[in-house]
Amino acid sequence: MKRTLTSIILAVFMLAVSHVAVAAEFGTPAEAEALVKKAIAEIKSSGKDKAFAEINNTKGKFTDRDLYVFVYDMSGKCVAHGFNQKMIGKDLVDMKDPDGKFYVKERIEISKTKGKGWQDYKFTNPVSKKVENKTAYIEKLDDLIVGAGAYKK
Repeated sequence: MKRTLTSIILAVFMLAVSHVAVAAEFGTPAEAEALVKKAIAEIKSSGKDKAFAEINNTKGKFTDRDLYVFVYDMSGKCVAHGFNQKMIGKDLVDMKDPDGKFYVKERIEISKTKGKGWQDYKFTNPVSKKVENKTAYIEKLDDLIVGAGAYKK
């Protein structure tokens, strides 16, 4: 009986530990929002050029597991991206997710009307390399839209 009870306790402990390890493998919406606020503080203190260089660094302080910062101007041009540098400098206003959602247009609208907020869309996860559901926090800073998103698990 003691051995069975010990085995059950050990199994519950291992399950709990593995759940924590999996949860830590992925970013959360709260962490995405904090990353945006950190990037905005960096842009304000260091200036756009220096901050964008750090945001574009895929191993820098604005990339964490599957979280990364992206920055657009108010016309939809990508000016910094922590996951895909090929997007930088491109007009992405007409970008659609796999469901046909114009997510960059939505970011512009949220920024213009609310100044900040959340949006849901689908995008490629840099860790799994699969298109997944994502929620992103965006915030307007002057003529910029600064954002980061967490993939929904």
